[in-house]
Amino acid sequence: MLVNTDVLETIRMLEKEKLDVRTITMGISLLDCLSDNADATASRIYNKICNTANALVATGEDIEREFGVPIINKRVAVTPVSLAAFNKTQEYIKIAESLDKAANEIGINFIGGYSALVQKGISATDKVFIDSIPEALALTGKVCSSVNVATTKAGINFDAVGLMGTTIKSLAYETRHADSIGCAKFVVFANAVSDNPFMAGAFHGIEEGETVINVGVSGPGAVLAAISKLQGEPIDVVCETIKKTAFKITRAGQLVGNEASRRLGVPFGILDLSLAPTPEISDSVADILEAIGVGKTGAHGTTAALALLTDAVKKGGIMASSNVGGMSGAFIPVSEDAGMISAVKAGALTIDKLEAMTSVCSVGIDMIAVPGDTPAETLSALIADEMAIGVVNSKTTAVRAIPVYGKKVGEMAVFGGLLGEAPIMPLNSNSSVDFIRRGGRIPAPLHSFRN
Repeated sequence: MLVNTDVLETIRMLEKEKLDVRTITMGISLLDCLSDNADATASRIYNKICNTANALVATGEDIEREFGVPIINKRVAVTPVSLAAFNKTQEYIKIAESLDKAANEIGINFIGGYSALVQKGISATDKVFIDSIPEALALTGKVCSSVNVATTKAGINFDAVGLMGTTIKSLAYETRHADSIGCAKFVVFANAVSDNPFMAGAFHGIEEGETVINVGVSGPGAVLAAISKLQGEPIDVVCETIKKTAFKITRAGQLVGNEASRRLGVPFGILDLSLAPTPEISDSVADILEAIGVGKTGAHGTTAALALLTDAVKKGGIMASSNVGGMSGAFIPVSEDAGMISAVKAGALTIDKLEAMTSVCSVGIDMIAVPGDTPAETLSALIADEMAIGVVNSKTTAVRAIPVYGKKVGEMAVFGGLLGEAPIMPLNSNSSVDFIRRGGRIPAPLHSFRN
């Protein structure tokens, strides 16, 4: 039961510590829109999204005003578009354009679901869909894309991993006029979850209902403020404090989710409690790690500090709500976190350390900028490493890497808004071409055989 002090602390988090609901995301099934005609399918998709989500933005704004809870983004996620099974890239691009048109019409920030699930194999139409991604994201402003290339149950589709490096390079070139920003809207997954409200990886899984409301709550500033009061306290006190803070953050999200569900007449799906940073000062996961005691994010101890943070956040969230889902933990997107940017500039945080942190955080190598001349195979090898961590550890991992066209190590890529800016980070210069070109599939690990 909440007591007066809990209510007052939550109010303070909202007013002074940057606690917010990062997104209300409506999931919409498009299965009833599919046909063998791309024009008809695109028209049906546009109409369904506009009819179903037309009140999403206004409802979010009403709740924000009435309850005093900032709601930063209103988004839509749809059934993976690759299921349309078209035979030409231009047919898929028509769908992307209809998604973008609908997103602009209803006023949302992003729309996710230009996605494919190819963890075990790639069909002919899946291949066509993947080929369409660079042009589709270059032509649209609000469409986000993802490809799941591995699961613990299926293993790692190495043919798909190889395609991902080429796809990212093409996308970087197609959006070269804006620091290759298109790559910020594309993510490669292992063990992707189908109820994720956060972009760029959100899609509406085929096992979901017709429509659903998923909420993403974030509060790095609130956690930082709580930890900053614990100078000299033992680790178990730190863990308990994070857990209690996450509980209060989750309750705020639960309130918003229930209210949005009621007003929109759409079932409440999950609440994703992920500490998602912004480029603003004191709204940083890196700052939390340093408040715990790590001298600079990337120093020895960083992975352990991130592990305790992620675990405590999950425990606090689960205690506060029976609807906790998505990924729930801590995100470490470099360009979106002022503390991470500072750590990279100081030489403390490297790609290798980020890879280690992947084993305990919510996602992985996220929003990193790398040299524009990085070979496609090197990007694929980086993806392969991340997929292996996800598959072996039965967790979600992901890569959003941005080879910034025309830029080199030490320069800055500027994306703007919540996407922030990023220093160009070096990658290992040794080649993995022969490894990536083998293709095939890395089998599922032994512990995947559970029935």
